[in-house]
Amino acid sequence: MAKKLSGLKIQKLLPKTNCKECGSNTCLAFAMKLASQKAELSACPYASEEAKAILGAASEPPVKGVALGKDKSLKLGEETVLYRHEKTFVNQTAISININDTDDDAKTDETLNKIKDYVLDRVGELLTIDMISVTQLGTDADKFAQVAKKANEITGKPIIINSANIAGIEKAAEAVKDTGSLISDVTAETAEEITKIAKNNGHSLVVTGANLDEISATTAKLKEVGFNDLVMNYKALSVAEQYQINSIARRAALKQENKSVGYASICFIGEGDLLSNTVKAVTEISKYGGVIVLPSFNPAQLVGLMTLRQNVYTDPQKPIQVEPKLYPIGEPTKDSPVFVTTNFSLTYFIVAGEIENSGTSAWLVIPECEGMSVLTAWAAGKFSGAYIAKFMKEINVDGQVNTRDIIIPGYVAQISGELQESLPGWNVVVGPQEAADIESFVKQRLS
Repeated sequence: MAKKLSGLKIQKLLPKTNCKECGSNTCLAFAMKLASQKAELSACPYASEEAKAILGAASEPPVKGVALGKDKSLKLGEETVLYRHEKTFVNQTAISININDTDDDAKTDETLNKIKDYVLDRVGELLTIDMISVTQLGTDADKFAQVAKKANEITGKPIIINSANIAGIEKAAEAVKDTGSLISDVTAETAEEITKIAKNNGHSLVVTGANLDEISATTAKLKEVGFNDLVMNYKALSVAEQYQINSIARRAALKQENKSVGYASICFIGEGDLLSNTVKAVTEISKYGGVIVLPSFNPAQLVGLMTLRQNVYTDPQKPIQVEPKLYPIGEPTKDSPVFVTTNFSLTYFIVAGEIENSGTSAWLVIPECEGMSVLTAWAAGKFSGAYIAKFMKEINVDGQVNTRDIIIPGYVAQISGELQESLPGWNVVVGPQEAADIESFVKQRLS
């Protein structure tokens, strides 16, 4: 019944203090999030018992959220749609690299330091590795715990404690206590014992089983006893089966309101050839995967996976965009050429990169275009001659440069006349249609 309540009705059950401690500016804004299942009632520290009774678990997103890390900044789950275009996907697939307790110490240190230093800068967003999986292959519980502790201390990232040995799990969980890590794997037989370890050390659990029914039975029991920070590990035999199970679980959680499968998933990608492993990882990122564990650190593989993940998890209603302003590219002087394009991040970085590749320094005017590409912004009236001229006057481009030539994208050559009229004293130059042709354009027209 609570699921049918509107935001206004939910607001009546909230304290109406607008304290902002839930992360929303007002109680009404928080109520709207509850109504659309984008937040949990537990985020409100002053929720009454009446509100908890009426709303309770019904206010949770269909896919339960789990916050990992010491500062709880790595979030999984909280998804509300089957398809990205319906609204958006919320928390992106976490990428983890596996190390084994039997690996050479020097090799382990080298890998961990590479993981710590790895940063991919793509369209203004810094992409990093999210977690470290530590797998126990040996029999020494103390050694396993030492490796887990070292992994956390060097990288500062939450750990996936991957072991079938209870003693090893307990030692490692204590070694990384209060780091908000994951303990894998819990079965129906080991649930009681490992849940105590997780509670005592502030970790979440990965639940597994022979099939989805067995896993859901275990998650239901754990939720009954008050432990609900869970992730599911499906034991699929093939990529096709994994794809199918991921889809079945997400659909059951969203369409059938089946809380026992409403959790993020994790997929351990075993040793194998690079192509097969990449296909598995791509499938997980594309189809609802919560965490993927790669068997080794491979920067070339990571570039492709992180680029895909960024594309899939970018909000289609809020394109990635850069701040509207005048950007220096290279080391421009007041006499350097002036280019203009939109504030869609991908467009900006491509154009800026091609200007740099041309060997010239320049100024790049970036007006507010709501993150649209050149043609889309022009069609929406956000990249007209008058619009660009108005923006240039607002940021006083005239006072920052001496040159009076402005180069516009060739795809919108039709705005040149309007821009010329709107910018007295300026000369509008129609540039190339494709950013890739900027280098030849600079050499032919600006040299």
